[in-house]
Amino acid sequence: MILWINGAFGSGKTTVSYELNRKLPNSFVYDPENAGYFIRNNTPKSIWKEDFQDHEIWREINFSLLQQLSREYDGMIIVPMTLVNPQYFNEIVQRLRSEGVQVVHFTLFANRETLLKRLKSRGDHRNSWPAQQIDRCIEGLSQDLFNIHIHTDDLTVDEIVDQIARECNLDLNDQPDRKEGVSMP
Repeated sequence: MILWINGAFGSGKTTVSYELNRKLPNSFVYDPENAGYFIRNNTPKSIWKEDFQDHEIWREINFSLLQQLSREYDGMIIVPMTLVNPQYFNEIVQRLRSEGVQVVHFTLFANRETLLKRLKSRGDHRNSWPAQQIDRCIEGLSQDLFNIHIHTDDLTVDEIVDQIARECNLDLNDQPDRKEGVSMP
């Protein structure tokens, strides 16, 4: 099974994904951004696109790797990635589903001010690229295509993880090494 954790930048995708990974035995976090970095490191700047998701090869690489992982890895694959463009969602998530891969998709939502506060806490300023994407993400991810929506403004990491686990009927390990009730940054 693939758990795709979507949301605007600052919504908590990575934090939630790694907490799920910590609490789910036999799970792996797959980061599609690494394919984008690979493309940027191995192509001339003159052909770079502002968003590496706009490179068709980025979508193909991630589809192919996730499809292979789902065939060969006998565990949960957790994917923290903002994916707002419906065409790109179809090219990766819906295509995986059409190939028989079970993909459960969640979108983490937070209001604009919460997202800006979280971005600031990680070092991004109000005019950073992630901050400039907030309105596009909030609007685009509101579509039914991007269900299941979880509003995270007033939830702790544990509450979000528990909600995802309940939705997917997952048994989580109780790992006490992280402070209980930690809020999102």
